[in-house]
Amino acid sequence: MPAIITKNLSFSYGQGELKRQVLNNVNLTIERGEIVIMTGPSGSGKTTLLTILGGLRAASEGSAIVLDQEMIGSSEATQMKIRSQSGYIFQQHNLIPQLDALQNVCTALELDGTGTESERKKKASEMLESVGLGDRLHHRPAELSGGQRQRVSIARALVRHPQLILADEPTASLDKHSGQEAVSILKKLAKEAGTTILLVTHDYRILDMADRVITLEDGVLK
Repeated sequence: MPAIITKNLSFSYGQGELKRQVLNNVNLTIERGEIVIMTGPSGSGKTTLLTILGGLRAASEGSAIVLDQEMIGSSEATQMKIRSQSGYIFQQHNLIPQLDALQNVCTALELDGTGTESERKKKASEMLESVGLGDRLHHRPAELSGGQRQRVSIARALVRHPQLILADEPTASLDKHSGQEAVSILKKLAKEAGTTILLVTHDYRILDMADRVITLEDGVLK
């Protein structure tokens, strides 16, 4: 079964004259292991769609089946299950400034509460090695470049071996080289693990990294 299937998925804010339609009958299928990039103008509903698929926002119209779970009208337990099987990468990295790279990646493992502290550190260290930061384990975010910070966030997203990665403008604050490098690392590691990726971007320099490119405009999938 595909990783993501949406059917007539709609979402709006407000009521009556103040109602604003954000998503309008979105029909989308993403196969397991596929890397899909979603583009479109600002305000077209891309981030809203990501947050619904990731169990971070509730929607009530249509259907959205993510990793075999229906998200529309779902329980908090179902949403938590999807969140536990997903990894998130954001534009601003969202690293904890007081923690070093190793500790930041460990926070994802601590959410599951599995393994000992030494086991979590070993997993986090290996993942940071795989993104090329083996010599930066004990550097805090302020001591890292933008590209390195984004690689820490990629390591944090992948360390639990999620089935799905949702990335929102992960290269927006990076220069061309750093952005392409970060996405190349993400693609390589995801392909090795069979992870599905849905990545939102305005960065046309990375479109060739995807298996498929889709466009969302005014809440409608083109």
